[in-house]
Amino acid sequence: MDTKELVQWLSKLMQSNQLVKFYKHPVWRELRADMLEKQNNECQLCKANGLFEAATVGHHVQTVRQHPELALTKSNILCVCGECHYQIHHTIKYKKQLNEEKW
Repeated sequence: MDTKELVQWLSKLMQSNQLVKFYKHPVWRELRADMLEKQNNECQLCKANGLFEAATVGHHVQTVRQHPELALTKSNILCVCGECHYQIHHTIKYKKQLNEEKW
């Protein structure tokens, strides 16, 4: 599948809210398995902090929704554990300020 076909397919999946089909497709599953092996099945974020956790997720650094052309680009995939992946996608953008009256 060339880049143009990939982008068209992903665009259709996103429009119909069926992007999960990409993640179940054999092309993605094979690439994910290859990247996990190349990154020694280690969470790269934990490893950068001197910790070890098994990687289970192939995370797209540049999201598929924003950059579908990079969906199958190896340099765009970072293997991480489930907890790190959750933290990446659920960062707190702001914290509410508490004062004496609001606690």
